[in-house]
Amino acid sequence: VFTLSCFLRVATGFDIGLSTKCVVIPKEMHMCHKIGYSEMRLPNLMGHTSMAEVILKSTTWQHLAHTDCHPHVRTFLCSLFAPICLDTFIHPCRSMCVAVRNSCAPVLACHGHAWPDSLDCDRFPGDEDMCLASLTKEYKYLQKVLPKPACQACPEVEEFFTYKRVLEVFCDNNFAVKVKLSKKRTGFGHQEYNTECQVEFIIQGSLLPYETQSMIQQWLLINENCTERLTPTHRPMMYLLVGNIEEGTILINQVYHWQRKDSQLALATQKWRYHKCL
Repeated sequence: VFTLSCFLRVATGFDIGLSTKCVVIPKEMHMCHKIGYSEMRLPNLMGHTSMAEVILKSTTWQHLAHTDCHPHVRTFLCSLFAPICLDTFIHPCRSMCVAVRNSCAPVLACHGHAWPDSLDCDRFPGDEDMCLASLTKEYKYLQKVLPKPACQACPEVEEFFTYKRVLEVFCDNNFAVKVKLSKKRTGFGHQEYNTECQVEFIIQGSLLPYETQSMIQQWLLINENCTERLTPTHRPMMYLLVGNIEEGTILINQVYHWQRKDSQLALATQKWRYHKCL
């Protein structure tokens, strides 16, 4: 019989106590909605004893979950902040923690934060114990195929240029997308950045149209300092993002503010259809 006390000995560093109750996952915890269950145990595996504390502490992780830095990031975080309401507590496996940490720690570093000691992967059980399963071979294959945004220095927004210079930039890169950006305030005073449905290819390159929306969104979330500069107000802004895919990594190299009065960008995109790079 797999008892709770046995499980607590395996997962050192978490003291959740023995008296727990099932509660509905609150609406404020967006990252833990539509994950296959609607009730969580309280206290949780992070030692939070009240719903107010759970909501407060989880909000700092919602941003990381939205970056999709790893396919299992929501599963991993929700298993700790909003554990499923079963007879026993089920931890994520150590291998899942390591995989999520390796993919998502660079995103935290981009925002100036280190991977926290409270999520030290050595605290989690090995795959031979009862725990949430680790990666599949299928994901490892997909990870090599789909490019990922990188944490990078924010490119300066180009203010003065000619259509001929823009065509040269197009020739030096392998994708260009016209994106409409906006931001909104959440209930906690945080900002949320949206790429509205207008993602229009100038150069498609190896990107697929249905992937572009989420990849641009990821880039904006990972490079939050850059996104803040691109959206100084709550008024929607239009940009042309030009970049490369190098070794499976998406890099934005050039940013143009697309304004109606700016005929040079429109002229460059029209001439691109017939342009031959040197």
